[in-house]
Amino acid sequence: MTGPAMDATPASLKNHDHPRPDTFAPKLVALDVDGTLVDGDGVMRRDVREAVARIVAADVPVVIATGRGWSSTDIIVDELQLPHGWAVTANGAMLVTYPPLKIESEVRFDPADSIAKVSKHAPDAIIGVQEGLTWRVTRHFPDGELHGDVRVESLEELASRPVSRIVVRDPNSSEATFNGMAQSLGLHEVAYFIGWSAWLDIAPKGIDKAHGLQRVVDEMGLSASDVLALGDGANDIEMLQWAGRGVAIGDAAENVRAAADHVTGRFADGGTAEELSRWF
Repeated sequence: MTGPAMDATPASLKNHDHPRPDTFAPKLVALDVDGTLVDGDGVMRRDVREAVARIVAADVPVVIATGRGWSSTDIIVDELQLPHGWAVTANGAMLVTYPPLKIESEVRFDPADSIAKVSKHAPDAIIGVQEGLTWRVTRHFPDGELHGDVRVESLEELASRPVSRIVVRDPNSSEATFNGMAQSLGLHEVAYFIGWSAWLDIAPKGIDKAHGLQRVVDEMGLSASDVLALGDGANDIEMLQWAGRGVAIGDAAENVRAAADHVTGRFADGGTAEELSRWF
């Protein structure tokens, strides 16, 4: 889940007519994680698990599409007991198939300029970069926020080679402060998203969930018009616009809701299961 700030450099989206609900039949379901499958404490509702199980039973692929890295996405895939299939992680920068785990693609970029700007404007923030399944960080993030192999390095080491993602975190700051900082940085060669709690995601320009999902549907012989996508964050906007039916969770910010074909109920009220139960 991310906050209301828009991606500074949104990807180009293909234009297509969104089908009417009474004629739409999803052949693939793409699901965001935080705020869509789990709440802020990482807890998944029973009705969500049951709804996803019905999709699997109908032999329709379920693709997790998340800003999380794989090391914190696998627990969601396992909890849902999904069969072998695709997952779009790191906001589209890394695509995997699982189980067994295979990294199918990873888009990397030079982090040096962004790291230099961020460290100048936010000297107290924690900076981390993702490279494959490894996180390299200037110091440890709050407990539970990063999973997998985490290594502490200097700024110079973080900036020394291409990465798939930069994350900036300051537990003592606010979303509003990070929003202002991001806009002042002039990050024109990358895409960025403001997180729900003083969290800034910086990704390769033009890479987002829609980009990753396009690769998936191409591999499966499907198209965007076959996809039902659910999400609630600013990093879901491109995915919701791209999908045949893009649905925003009721908690989503106005710009996310505006990008969707439909707005379902709030997560705590069962909005995710409500939409999935319409089709399965």
